[in-house]
Amino acid sequence: MNKRWALKDNTNHDDVIKLAAQLNIDTVLSAMLVQRGITTFEDARYFFRPDHRHLHDPFLMKDMEKAILRIEQAMAAGEKIMIYGDYDVDGTTAVALTYSFFKKLYTNIEYYIPDRYKEGYGISTQGIDYAAEHGITLIIALDCGIKSVDKIDYANEKGIDFIICDHHLPGTSIPAAVAVLDPKREDCEYPYKELSGCGIGFKLIQAYAEKNNIPIEEVNCYLDLVVISISCDIVHITGENRVLAHFGLQKINTDPCIGVKALMEIAGKTGTYTISDVVFSLGPRINAAGRIDDAKHAVELLIATDKEVAKEKSAMINVRNTERKGHDLTITDEALGMIENDEVLIARKSTVVFNEDWHKGVIGIVASRLTEKYYRPTIVLTRSNGHVAGSARSVLGYDLYEALCGCKDLLIQFGGHKYAAGLTMAPENLEAFIERFEEVVSSTIKPEQLIQQIQIDAELRLSQIEPKFFRILSQFAPFGPENMAPVFISKNVYVSGNAGLVGGSHIKMSVMQEGSAVFDCIAFNHGQYLEQLRPGVPFEMCYSIEENVWRERRTIQLNVKGIRFNPL
Repeated sequence: MNKRWALKDNTNHDDVIKLAAQLNIDTVLSAMLVQRGITTFEDARYFFRPDHRHLHDPFLMKDMEKAILRIEQAMAAGEKIMIYGDYDVDGTTAVALTYSFFKKLYTNIEYYIPDRYKEGYGISTQGIDYAAEHGITLIIALDCGIKSVDKIDYANEKGIDFIICDHHLPGTSIPAAVAVLDPKREDCEYPYKELSGCGIGFKLIQAYAEKNNIPIEEVNCYLDLVVISISCDIVHITGENRVLAHFGLQKINTDPCIGVKALMEIAGKTGTYTISDVVFSLGPRINAAGRIDDAKHAVELLIATDKEVAKEKSAMINVRNTERKGHDLTITDEALGMIENDEVLIARKSTVVFNEDWHKGVIGIVASRLTEKYYRPTIVLTRSNGHVAGSARSVLGYDLYEALCGCKDLLIQFGGHKYAAGLTMAPENLEAFIERFEEVVSSTIKPEQLIQQIQIDAELRLSQIEPKFFRILSQFAPFGPENMAPVFISKNVYVSGNAGLVGGSHIKMSVMQEGSAVFDCIAFNHGQYLEQLRPGVPFEMCYSIEENVWRERRTIQLNVKGIRFNPL
């Protein structure tokens, strides 16, 4: 699929020149800082030098004092506390963090993860009933609950208090819990709005530690769990999240908790972990526990204090991940076959596919793969507990959640974000939903949103890629949403020597530009250009700049994202 190349808007030239002079850096680098809202020396120092002092006061979050007071009361009275969380990476890391912290201080505490298939997402009636049957009087809910108005009312009737720690958008009313911690509440003045669910849990234990004179090291030791949640829940890596991610990666790379270390060992990835490594190496394994089996296994791994237990749990989770891959590939092939053999489906601006036998645990992954292939809003549906349930994924710039709002009369429930959502409907509404969703998408999506886009930060001459440039560029990390690894465009470049095919569809080559050094390149899935890549034939390419480590030798490598040949 051809991709649209989009060069980011030029920023204020005066700001760029001024900042470049203040920092003594290339104007390309200062322009990228200005694009990120960094216009002063102080802004740059904050950005390039993350510090624990940059973390906000947790008591700025609405209801934090109420939450801490209720926890203190429960502990003083010997009440039984339950930590409740969702079954995905964000939920399980949040539960592991909060449970581990409080377990060191208080023994009358347990955790609960709802069953993906029997209870579904969020706070469940079964979970509340379990709490009532086991004498639990306080539930701390993480990564869910902000829309569970009826469930909290049900819990209140049973004499069970809730503290909600969520990061999703609230509905029209806030649940009647003892405390509702969510920076996205309209009445919450907390300075940073994009924390993960585990990030809210971190602020809770940070507040408890501050109030009770517990050393901050007892809180910061869980930052490896926080960065796993930030990476895998695709939240913004800006502001406070960027500080948490920076120190979380430091923890992963120097002193991970026993469970994370066991997971890293079984994943087999060597060298320094980045956000991307966490997303593709650790995240799928943690998620696999809840997708294929029971997410409690993920929590058991992440709270482990015994190396043998951690080793055993990581091995089990790795097996589940292998099973997950099998389901994932089979269902993806079946779904692609359905689309390719249906002219109506191919012609649409949305993709909705259904098979009642598909495994519910992997349909979100399949939806992502179909979106990559056809690049349009996509929903994958299967049968679950007598209903039709599914996962939805969107394309850059298109608000999927709003599109589902246009179909809400056909849905039992739905929830999520701009780019990812879950939904449930009655089987008899399936055909009407497929048609309605296509109508809504067709009438609201812009033609350019249906063409995959490569966002390019700046034009660069290869001669500008010097050690100082690369050293400063590396400090833009950790990379992720709203702070992606910069992509550059260089024109009139040439192959130096020969280009060759590796791994079937990837190209390895060396390139240069007039007056530049020669740079090694890797171009994944660009094999179709091999015949045209000849010495002396000019082309333009967009790429990111990486460090390649081979047998302890470090070199700069260009990771090519797109190739275009100059017109004659």
